Amino acid sequence: MPNPSLSRFSERETEEYYDAEDALYRSFWDAEGSLHWGVFESPNEPSSVAEVRDGFLAACSRLNAIMLENSGIDEAARVLDLGCGNGNTATWLCRTTGAHVAGIDLSGVRIANAIESLNQVPELAPRLEFHKASATELPFADGAFSHVWSQATIYHIPDKAKTLQEAYRVLQPGGVIVFDDLTKPKPDISDEARTFVYDRLLFDTDFSFYSYMDALRETGFRVLEARDLSTHLARSYSCLSQMAASGNDPERTERFAALSDAYLKMVNAVRNEELGWAQYRCVK
Repeated sequence: MPNPSLSRFSERETEEYYDAEDALYRSFWDAEGSLHWGVFESPNEPSSVAEVRDGFLAACSRLNAIMLENSGIDEAARVLDLGCGNGNTATWLCRTTGAHVAGIDLSGVRIANAIESLNQVPELAPRLEFHKASATELPFADGAFSHVWSQATIYHIPDKAKTLQEAYRVLQPGGVIVFDDLTKPKPDISDEARTFVYDRLLFDTDFSFYSYMDALRETGFRVLEARDLSTHLARSYSCLSQMAASGNDPERTERFAALSDAYLKMVNAVRNEELGWAQYRCVK
């Protein structure tokens, strides 16, 4: 039987994809480099692209706030940001809580951006660090962290079981992991979803909202909270489709149009229960 934690794509493919695409995403998603999805508070649909962008970025900030509130991270915490990207959230965590934060990411481009950003916040340097590393081979000792934090990352990693095991290993007893990830609500998906969601983003998984919890328990975690955020994922990609369509870089007009269309197909995939999004909070 296939291992539900394994993907047919490699970490090398993912690294090359995000090294190449980071500048494009930042040009319309978030110039500061915070590239994840959001939790929306208001059901009202904005009427302009500027309102769409503002609402989306506010929803992304709201996800951060929700995860932080549920995590128990404080100034005494040692936090691993698993898949830190350009370092925005790690920097925000460090500044907001006073915790020591270490970020890791597979993308050399994004880690270089994160390290460069430290020049803008020298006061945080003693408590903030970034490393290029795989989530399946973390360069940290057993029990090194009180918290593991991750956003929009684990679905990209081919060996998800090993990733969960590594997160468990580096957490101290009683430590907390809080993260979100994409799920596959049903095993049979359309050719459109395969092409525009799974193949385009170089990932696959057989984890549903519920089987993900089974995998966490098998790793040794106790699941404290699980939230299905799929409706917010659909709205996030609806916003991103409009934002990509408004991209004003003439050299990238065709790519913006292709992304805008792909994002609408991701909205369809969520609505057809071919793609999901969930957030989990667990304790070791």
